[in-house]
Amino acid sequence: MIEIAPSVLAADPLFVYRDVSAILGAGADLLHLDIMDGHFVPNLSFGPAMPAALRKHFPDITLDVHLMISDPGRYLDAFIKAGADEVTVHAELDHDVKALLERIRGAGCRAGISIKPGTAVKNIARLLPFCDLVLVMSVEPGFGGQKIMPEALKKPKELRAEGFKGVISVDGGINEDNCLDVIRAGATRLVMGTAAFTSKSPSALFSRCREAGADA
Repeated sequence: MIEIAPSVLAADPLFVYRDVSAILGAGADLLHLDIMDGHFVPNLSFGPAMPAALRKHFPDITLDVHLMISDPGRYLDAFIKAGADEVTVHAELDHDVKALLERIRGAGCRAGISIKPGTAVKNIARLLPFCDLVLVMSVEPGFGGQKIMPEALKKPKELRAEGFKGVISVDGGINEDNCLDVIRAGATRLVMGTAAFTSKSPSALFSRCREAGADA
């Protein structure tokens, strides 16, 4: 089954509750939160207050927290305490990524690793046993509204070839026109930002994505 994970970064910052309520009502499976520090990627987004507020107002929804920050270990406990169900860190960090993944799992959350478009699957093969999900970036992380980089779509099959059996999430430039390509490539979760929050009918969009997954 294909999961739809709208990225809260694409919600109207003045009307996050309204937009999130609408997107969940349209049938989203979970919420994706892009946490950016202006250092690891050239943009700033949310702190732990955002997942805490979402947890308070939407207590039953899964919160998928993607830490695009240079020192995730420093803030990990705060995001977990704020209500994260899943926490993803980047393979490209100059830190002990295996230790971070073990720490996330030890706190009772699902652990994920993300790879930028230029990072090869073989570079994270040794870390896959410690992951519940892999987030494949199909754009350079930092800003929404970018066009998908098709070369990233070879990575889901490479992950399966490495024996990974968890969630394969793809994030960046996914829309109605290319969702079938992403699903056929092997994604089991679609992170959708601009396409989801600007759609005139997100429920129809999500349905078409899931139908594409059933036919893939």
